[in-house]
Amino acid sequence: MSAVRLRLAGIQKSFGATRALKNVSVEIAPGEVHALIGENGAGKSTLMKVLSGAHAADAGTMTLSGQPYLPENPHDARLKGVAMIYQELNLALHLSAQENILLGAESTQLGWVDRRASRERARAALAQLGHESLDLDRLAGEFSIAEQQIIEIARALLIQPQVLIMDEPTSSLTQADTEKLFATISRLRQQGVSIIYISHFLEECRQIADRYTVLKDGETVGSGEMKDANLDHIVTLMTGREVKDLYPRAAHTPGAVVLEVKTATLTRFVGRGLSPTSAAAAASSSADRNTGPACSLQLRAGEIFGLAGLIGAGRTDLLRAIFALDDLKTGEVCIVDAPANRASPRDRWQQGIGFLSENRKEEGLMLNQSIADNLTLTKMGAFGRFGLINGGRQREIAQRWVSELRVKCRDSAQTIGELSGGNQQKIALARLLEHPARIFLLDEPTRGIDVGSKAQIYQLVSELAAAGKAVVVVSSYLPELLGLCDTIGVMCRGELTAIRPRSAWSESEIMRIATGSA
Repeated sequence: MSAVRLRLAGIQKSFGATRALKNVSVEIAPGEVHALIGENGAGKSTLMKVLSGAHAADAGTMTLSGQPYLPENPHDARLKGVAMIYQELNLALHLSAQENILLGAESTQLGWVDRRASRERARAALAQLGHESLDLDRLAGEFSIAEQQIIEIARALLIQPQVLIMDEPTSSLTQADTEKLFATISRLRQQGVSIIYISHFLEECRQIADRYTVLKDGETVGSGEMKDANLDHIVTLMTGREVKDLYPRAAHTPGAVVLEVKTATLTRFVGRGLSPTSAAAAASSSADRNTGPACSLQLRAGEIFGLAGLIGAGRTDLLRAIFALDDLKTGEVCIVDAPANRASPRDRWQQGIGFLSENRKEEGLMLNQSIADNLTLTKMGAFGRFGLINGGRQREIAQRWVSELRVKCRDSAQTIGELSGGNQQKIALARLLEHPARIFLLDEPTRGIDVGSKAQIYQLVSELAAAGKAVVVVSSYLPELLGLCDTIGVMCRGELTAIRPRSAWSESEIMRIATGSA
């Protein structure tokens, strides 16, 4: 590199006896996109918290534009020109989009907020992302996760940073929004902004990054030019295993039908967004025009059924309807050996159905509670009598799952919000296993977690199928569906348009149907 904008040298950080960072060094040039790659727990988040002022390093030095850089806190880091976009969104959901974008950086005049100037700056930040039409007056909590991510990115761009840290920025974005983000990154690169890009999607890193650094167990284990990188080699550096081992398949054979969805119409799609095939059918009667596209499927014991489709196509809506979190407009969900008139989330639990939400932060976990409490939440009655919990028994069960799933934590009493995303996801899955469930509904089970943790979850899902469990997997990552599933169905605008064996699909064919091009 001809120049260095940011230099981190010999950074070390420990938490008690745990050494999170061990002599890590990174250099980033002006206008460079630098991919920081590693498994959850490799030290990426800790390193970025040191850089963004959330943690102080125990040893090592940092320089920014040739000057010593030692931020006192995240606000001080922003003032010095270092902004971070966290994977777990940090929005004030009760405030408007504009208030979130400008929070702490409002335009003022004589001590008063200049509302017109503030609004113009917020609109300009959104325009950089291609979302200038986003409703600035709408509450942040009313937006989708993808739209909330756009607001978060716009807030970071507002300060015109020298260094911009992006932690899994595309984990909740559509393909179209991802392309707009990459266009914005290219513009920022041309303006000389240095970008640290953290992603578990190595294909994205190859597409957008100039150079890369790989961390493992708090140490730098590899770096180089991304154009010369071998992705299989990077995976091996990260995980210690070959790429061919990422999709283990325990022998299993689908058996009898255990769940059937019969011509179910998802409420959100009633009267709008019909796909061409559904629109033609709906033209036959006014009753049909008032319903919309329908979904039908059969799930068998020992089967891994994948649901593909674009974000917003109805995949999550379908899983929530099966679990009775949302109502259906028409149609029904039939569970073998379960009463037809019992359909509430509590009933579904009792019928042996487990649901893993895509939004683990707000729906999947109690982040301020312990690992043990989260893991045994649906079986508290089994750990005590007369309303008192047997803490020893609870901890024993929790520690067994922590060991079996190789969860990185101090012990089962640790607050789950302190764990990495991948380790949180393992606990969310362990709760379904401990319940136990016979049908698993998994919505984006590997979103935002590292390659190594993904391989563990793939192994777990494969073993569930081998044990005769039925699994539905929603995923936006097509290689995951093609590598893991027995059967794949594709959703488009609320309709389950095609269901085929995995061998009959390719990535291009899935996308053709998902985009309504069939």
